[in-house]
Amino acid sequence: MKPDEMPSTNISKLWISNKQKDWLDAEDNYWRQVSDANIKLEKELEILEYSVVSQMSTEEFYTFLYDTYFVWKYTAKNRLTTTRAQLKRHLDDPSKLADIQKALFSFERTNTRAGLEIATRIHGLGIAGASGLLSILFPNHFGTVDQFVVKALLNIRELKDREQLLRMQPESLTLKDGILLEQILYAKAEELNQLFQTDKWTPRKIDKVLWAYRE
Repeated sequence: MKPDEMPSTNISKLWISNKQKDWLDAEDNYWRQVSDANIKLEKELEILEYSVVSQMSTEEFYTFLYDTYFVWKYTAKNRLTTTRAQLKRHLDDPSKLADIQKALFSFERTNTRAGLEIATRIHGLGIAGASGLLSILFPNHFGTVDQFVVKALLNIRELKDREQLLRMQPESLTLKDGILLEQILYAKAEELNQLFQTDKWTPRKIDKVLWAYRE
């Protein structure tokens, strides 16, 4: 991160800020940190309509995962290669991926556990990858919960869930971890919407803010 791109307020102070400008600046900081190579894809997924993905054929859904989602989520080349290799296992029995796709668009959005359990049935996706997929499909209900979110949250010493966060292994999150992290993001989005009298803030936007404060 370049010096002039560093957040002007640390995450602990931002978390308790009641100034919407602080939060908007933090969201802008996310975009300043997206690489030029990824910005086009990032913008495309920002406006993705889940209905487009839900109406894809199984083959199209596989292609979307292989060529779009995995490329967005796994920016390290070696990680992209290994996760794609796992995804290819679905080619042996496309009907299983079809079942997952159907389940992905039929569960109750407020059921965080169900969403994560369904998405992790996709070969190559752990909790972080599953949450990422859910966050671009249903940003009003899910954010991407990964090691960067955990590490950013750990800098907020006043956070009531900090003890549970300390017990997590950031690079190997469990389903229980994922549910708690999603709850934190959702609650913060709701809090900000009430505070600022808006509906702008979503779990996805909160995860972007936290990612921008990663170390």
